[in-house]
Amino acid sequence: MNMNSRHFSPPQTGFLGLGTVNLPLRFVTGVALVVAGALLVFFLLMQPPLAELRAMASFLTGTAVISVITVYGLYRLGWLQRSPRVSWFLLGGYVLSSLLTFLNVWVTARLMFASPHDLLLATILLLFAGGIAVSLGYFLSMALTDAITPLTRAAQAIAQGELDVRVPVVGRNEIAQLAQAFNEMADQLEEAAQKQEELDLLRRELLAWVGHDLRTPLASIRAIVEALADGMVQDQATVQRYLHTAQRDIRSLSGLIDDLFQLAQLDAGGLPLNRQLNSISDLISDTLESFTPVAAQAGITLVGAAESGVDPVAIDAQQIGRVLANLVRNAIRHTPPGGKIHVSASRTAQGVLVEVVDTGEGIDPAHLPHIFQQFYRGEKSRNRATGGSGLGLAIAKGIVEAHGGHIGVESSPGVGSRFFFVLPRG
Repeated sequence: MNMNSRHFSPPQTGFLGLGTVNLPLRFVTGVALVVAGALLVFFLLMQPPLAELRAMASFLTGTAVISVITVYGLYRLGWLQRSPRVSWFLLGGYVLSSLLTFLNVWVTARLMFASPHDLLLATILLLFAGGIAVSLGYFLSMALTDAITPLTRAAQAIAQGELDVRVPVVGRNEIAQLAQAFNEMADQLEEAAQKQEELDLLRRELLAWVGHDLRTPLASIRAIVEALADGMVQDQATVQRYLHTAQRDIRSLSGLIDDLFQLAQLDAGGLPLNRQLNSISDLISDTLESFTPVAAQAGITLVGAAESGVDPVAIDAQQIGRVLANLVRNAIRHTPPGGKIHVSASRTAQGVLVEVVDTGEGIDPAHLPHIFQQFYRGEKSRNRATGGSGLGLAIAKGIVEAHGGHIGVESSPGVGSRFFFVLPRG
């Protein structure tokens, strides 16, 4: 048994809203109100002598007590729980009601000293009325169970993994509300199963990708170290070239490990933020200064500007700087020679808007909904052949959301892309 499972008990609402009382007490209260109402009507319409009123009160109270004892006994015996079908339980209720009605009216007729003919006629009419009531009860109970049966079958199908099963919603009563809630639950289960399936697939791809990205530079470093250690390379220029290659592979490994570690922190919600009032203008300037040589080498123009009044902003300067670096690096990677990248910051009603706009190759519309997903590799930015760990956009999204902001992208293939994020000022 799952120790963390929750069980919901029936609501303990009071009869007519009078406090929180249990079901038997509500029944007793209802019977008492019926007896009092019947005596009141009897007194107002018949104006009986006090002796007759007392006799009627005694008779009604006695039959009410018998009814209460009978029903309460069945309740304590677990009539509903022991019944194999709800329709049988409801039909039993109609039969019991008919019997109690027959008993009350028949005894009343006997006490009124009705003639044998009239008593026999009353008995026949009571039996007829009871039969009609039971037939009606059977019809209504079967109609109720017929409405519940599709829910039962659908629940069994869900339990067997058929998450696309839905039930028709007919009417506005409690059963219709239950059917609607069931369909909403099934929708959520199906969506969760699809997401889990996608996540499992992406995780398997991640393991294969990380294994490849770790194995390739490690194999290169190993070959270089073994060559140098065995003295196979004597030329100083070749030695330096080997060392530069090893340094590049080590930086690649270090960057990949850092990305994976930060991604794990973001997933766990444990990314530490040192939020202080900082200048977003300075961050943009520093980013442009860092990437201008790289952009110039690729034949790309890199420019930027910040609108006056955007500073200061309560941010972790190091983390937001990493977001800017990831976006600019991604733009350079996908902008052909002769293209242009523009970085800007401006004030909005939500806070500060930062944009990185390029004239690059753009993004296929099919990839846009997934571009910031972890482990997603449909877009070229997730391909190691283009450089980088392939996790930059997922990390950027996590950092921005950790600051309480949001990030997005707009793109047209062959025209360019606009990555943007909004940060709250405070």
